[in-house]
Amino acid sequence: MRKARAVVCTTVTALAMSLTIGAAPAQAADRLVGVFKHYADCERVGHQGITQDWWQDYSCVWESRYRYFFLYA
Repeated sequence: MRKARAVVCTTVTALAMSLTIGAAPAQAADRLVGVFKHYADCERVGHQGITQDWWQDYSCVWESRYRYFFLYA
């Protein structure tokens, strides 16, 4: 019984890991360019990236668990 339980637990864990890894956030297609404490700084650098032709578009996303703004471009 212990072997069967070990096999089932391992299988369930592997399945859960594959589902977690497969679920990417919406901005995964973009790359993380910076992390900022203030929204104004994130917007300033995002706009500067557009004017310097570093990227075509950007988004500043607030991550409440980290309490920072993430700049994706």
